[in-house]
Amino acid sequence: MSTVKANDTVKVHYTGRLADGEVFDSSIGGEPLEFTMGQGQLIPGFEAGVLDMAVNEKKTIVIPSEDAYGDKDENLVYEVKKDMLPPGEEPEVGMQLITQAPDGPQIPLVITEIKDETVIVDANHPLAGRELTFELEVISID
Repeated sequence: MSTVKANDTVKVHYTGRLADGEVFDSSIGGEPLEFTMGQGQLIPGFEAGVLDMAVNEKKTIVIPSEDAYGDKDENLVYEVKKDMLPPGEEPEVGMQLITQAPDGPQIPLVITEIKDETVIVDANHPLAGRELTFELEVISID
């Protein structure tokens, strides 16, 4: 029986949960996730969990934050004047914004706090600092 190894193209059904059991993502009811093992397309802990699995094998893995989206970086939390925000929208906690980095890529931000003249925005990945649990099932290996 073959198992997942480097450079294999793999299809996996998964359900991702937070420590409190909340589902944050799932492929169940849709198409399985397809990726090439070892290409860095996914978080390291997910790839490590799939490695050596066989077709139809199921397992649950727990990924610490450092092997998922990293620890939360307080250097990515900024205070911004409200007049720097897009016009016409009233800022709300949880609102997502996009900014452009000087070298080109877009950076998603989330408003985490609203003050009188400013807002606090967080550029960390929403799952940074979180331990993630995935239920995995390998569908195919090519």
